[in-house]
Amino acid sequence: MKSLSIKTQLIIFLSIFALYLSFVDKDSLFLVTTLVAVAGAMAADSVIVFFRSKKFVLTESSVISGLIIGYVLSNIYPWWMFLLASVFAICSKYLLRIREKHLFNPAAFGIFLATVLLGASTQWRGVGLWYILVPAGVYFVSKIRKTEVVIGYAAAFLVLFGAQAFFQKQSLLDVLAYQNFFFVFVMLIEPKTTPITRKGKVVFGVAVVILVFILTASRVKFDAELLSLLVVNAFSLLLNKLK
Repeated sequence: MKSLSIKTQLIIFLSIFALYLSFVDKDSLFLVTTLVAVAGAMAADSVIVFFRSKKFVLTESSVISGLIIGYVLSNIYPWWMFLLASVFAICSKYLLRIREKHLFNPAAFGIFLATVLLGASTQWRGVGLWYILVPAGVYFVSKIRKTEVVIGYAAAFLVLFGAQAFFQKQSLLDVLAYQNFFFVFVMLIEPKTTPITRKGKVVFGVAVVILVFILTASRVKFDAELLSLLVVNAFSLLLNKLK
């Protein structure tokens, strides 16, 4: 029997995790807005692919983008914001490209554009459930060979935020308690928009943390993690030159 693709496995995990969070938090609206985001991403992707190839295709990547948008975008906003965020995400894949590859993490771009143009905000769900996200994340990271990205991110995070905690006389455990594990193990490691070389992957992870640290300290009004990821995405091709 043919094994499930890593994208299908991620879809299953994110779907089950969403059901779990909805049940625990008694938040059925989360499921509704997530379904809207998924439907919007699938529809937008199918329409674009049809006009390009005259074929009707449903892609796994569009489902993943929709699921991530559902997890991250705050559901205090109307359903059409989730729909537009998904359209922004999918359009970025086909419009913002270099060397036949999309430049930015689609879900991150869609959410960020929604915050800029529509005044939306983020509400990361399940980020603190490390006992679920870390084991699953380690599995997915190893499968797509992005371990170096996470190692670089984790090392730089401990150095920067650990030093900050020391000087502010805070416990490092308190800092780790606020770590966004969903960002690290789901969004940061997106295969198409991260470097493929070992050194490039390490530097990518480190660069994202440095920007997160700076933007957080500067109290930027936009989501520091999303903005940092998108900025470093733009340099992924250059980072591939680091062998």
